[in-house]
Amino acid sequence: MRRLIIAALTSLALAPWLHAAPMHGIAMHGEPALPADYRHFSYVNPDVKKGGKITYGVVGTFDNLNPFILKSMRTTARGMWDPQFGSMMFESLMTRSADEPFSLYGLLAETVEWDDARSFAQFNLNPKARWSDGQPVTPEDVIFTFELLRDKGRLPFNRRMESIARLEKIGDHGVRFTFNDKADRETPLIIAAYMPVLPKHAVDVERFDQSSLSPPVGSGPYRIKSVAPGERIVYVRDPDYWGKDIPSKVGFDNYDEIAVEYFLQENTLFEAFKKGEIDLYLDGNPGHWNRAYNFPAATSGAIVKDVFKPRLPTGMLGFVFNTRRPYFADARVREGLSLVFDFEWANRNLFENAYTRTQSYWQNSDLSYLGVPASPLEREMMGDIADRIDPAVLDGTYRMPVTDGSGRDRAVLKQAVDLLKQAGYSIKDGIMVDADGRQLAFEVMTQNADQEKLALAYQRSLRALGIALSVRTVDDSQFQSRTISFNFDMVMKSFTSSLSPGIEQVSRWGSQARDRQGSENYAGTADPDLDRLIANMLGARTAETFQAAVRSFDRMLISRHYFVPLYHLGQQWVARHRRIGRPETLPLYGYQLPTWWDARVQ
Repeated sequence: MRRLIIAALTSLALAPWLHAAPMHGIAMHGEPALPADYRHFSYVNPDVKKGGKITYGVVGTFDNLNPFILKSMRTTARGMWDPQFGSMMFESLMTRSADEPFSLYGLLAETVEWDDARSFAQFNLNPKARWSDGQPVTPEDVIFTFELLRDKGRLPFNRRMESIARLEKIGDHGVRFTFNDKADRETPLIIAAYMPVLPKHAVDVERFDQSSLSPPVGSGPYRIKSVAPGERIVYVRDPDYWGKDIPSKVGFDNYDEIAVEYFLQENTLFEAFKKGEIDLYLDGNPGHWNRAYNFPAATSGAIVKDVFKPRLPTGMLGFVFNTRRPYFADARVREGLSLVFDFEWANRNLFENAYTRTQSYWQNSDLSYLGVPASPLEREMMGDIADRIDPAVLDGTYRMPVTDGSGRDRAVLKQAVDLLKQAGYSIKDGIMVDADGRQLAFEVMTQNADQEKLALAYQRSLRALGIALSVRTVDDSQFQSRTISFNFDMVMKSFTSSLSPGIEQVSRWGSQARDRQGSENYAGTADPDLDRLIANMLGARTAETFQAAVRSFDRMLISRHYFVPLYHLGQQWVARHRRIGRPETLPLYGYQLPTWWDARVQ
């Protein structure tokens, strides 16, 4: 027996690091930048005087206050669980710093523990955490939430339990997640930052997956004051909010009242902003930004135009090919059709040459393939996948062609025709047809006038090759319904890119997401190569291997031509009435609206 005890003790002494001391934060790679005794994030005004109000404006409608179910996925009132305006009602275990690639700090959970392999993560709840009805937030609430969303939630919430082998209460305040072989090193951060916690005692489980306008019980800094379905929702500060003094919330949630107004059209929203009915206008149109602010409030200085330059990758905006459609199954067809879009014509005629062509999903960052040949480490990680990547992409020299800006550049159109011929198409009597004589024809679904303009420009260029593109602009409700069910040929979408890409790539590109309604796999990809490259990303243990994994993934996405790449600005434009103040410090990820305030109360 003594020998067995000694052997066991020796085994423990020689084992890898089994358990970390409780930590105030966790980073995807390395350590969090802020120390345990940090007082606030660097990009807030910690001395801001809270009070006053703000009114946001959005285009669309809402008929639901539950953001976690499929039925009302796109029609939930803004502000409930909202990365842009702030999550007024619901909170996660930890919160992300906007000034680090991917680091989390305590929110509902005061500390976190894990082992070196991240085979488990234990979140220790802050004993002060309370629901808006005064009840404490408990480990039972956390366990209940994960099980409820597994059974009745929408993507991505209903898939979180797939990577969890066991979920258990530890002591009075701890919740331990033990992960299975589907998890990766990012899983503890996703669990902490991107899952809400719901109150077990205040949720009607039977009716949870039904739309509801009944104000829920939350742990967040606001309560619902009033609701006018489809028109307006108003939040009021909870004077008893439990977390107002914890470091990760200092300088946030600065208004006594927050309203979100809904509009049917963008121009109506802007008119309301001009009249002072809306406090902010988030602009993304160069022509509008340059020419629309000549009204009295703007020329007098009552309205301020802010230009922000975040230090982020560009992401990818473009027309997405739905490869579920047989005519988009061949990558040569997709590449040929991509070449036909004349960016130079569109940039000059529609956007005053304000944009830069996007060539990479992580352009303007060290994660992009642009100008960087695949390193030995990359090639080792890719293995035989490298043989299926365009050689020009592999050596970093690939670029979309620069046209003469005529809309019908003959040299570029010839390249497109050659690719389509390789895929079995030919031009007969001015019509691009397949081997059976059927014209190459498809529809692009758009949701507003700006998208329609781009689609019509694309239509003109395609017509020169005898390709029939129909443009259909639909209302927001139909657009969201058809997008969720993948009922489209082509649609314009934007994929944001961060400095810490991870599990969201599974929803965008993974085989398991192809047929899941509500996923972001708009392209309909189910490719073992992409799955392997995503796995490389998720399994990276060092910054060097992570960079190599993302670059190789970028190369594969570009080589497969799932998007017709469009453009990016590299800037964020916000017009605000001067009565709204903001911090001077801009974090890595750009402006953060929940840190702004009503300057009239200062």
